Amino acid sequence: MRASPLFAAILALLLSASTHTAHAAGDPQAGAQIFGNCAACHSLTPGRHMTGPSLAGVWNRKAGTAQGFSRYSDALKNANVTWNAETLDRWLADPPGFIPGNRMTFPGVKDAKARADVIAYLQMATTGQTAAQAGNGGMGGMMSGDVESLKQLDPRQQVTAIRYCGDTYDVTTADGQTQQFWERNLRFKTDSSDMGPTAGHPALMPAGMMGDRASVIFVAPSEFGAFIESKCP
Repeated sequence: MRASPLFAAILALLLSASTHTAHAAGDPQAGAQIFGNCAACHSLTPGRHMTGPSLAGVWNRKAGTAQGFSRYSDALKNANVTWNAETLDRWLADPPGFIPGNRMTFPGVKDAKARADVIAYLQMATTGQTAAQAGNGGMGGMMSGDVESLKQLDPRQQVTAIRYCGDTYDVTTADGQTQQFWERNLRFKTDSSDMGPTAGHPALMPAGMMGDRASVIFVAPSEFGAFIESKCP
């Protein structure tokens, strides 16, 4: 028995929709790798905010409402957007186009498959869903987006003194060594979170691959004056 042209057309449409749905579901394992690019700015640990807010609990959360994050733009706080697969896809595709005036500097992900993958990973990682439930039978591991704890420092990282002369900072560490940095290559930062350094023990953290750039991370701005001495030999 031959199928009618109408039945064949409906069948083709259903098959096409099924294929699209399977593709749109995304691969959380691939999404975990993509999220590595996001982890520099976003943690998946509740309350641990970085450049951007923690993404823990982001699924079905209203935009601009992560508790404890204080740097939201008015545009995001007033957007009346709830994060789900559809809105996250639109956001990841074009942040400034979806919510004009927000402070997200990321230009967006143009590849629809990559967006679907990272959304599948976020759904799994932030709702407690398993890899099998998310449509992938064997995910190897998650990228948490956590930053390194600065509580226990190697002596080579623990700053004991900083001297400024001319255009140069001399940074002395607990191992007795002193490194010199051109003033534009040394940044001073603070981390008051539970992952930050112990008071009185700032951390020297390398930046870049050439060894000529670094950051000194203090627990609070009040420590700057205690460590940076303007003095030439």
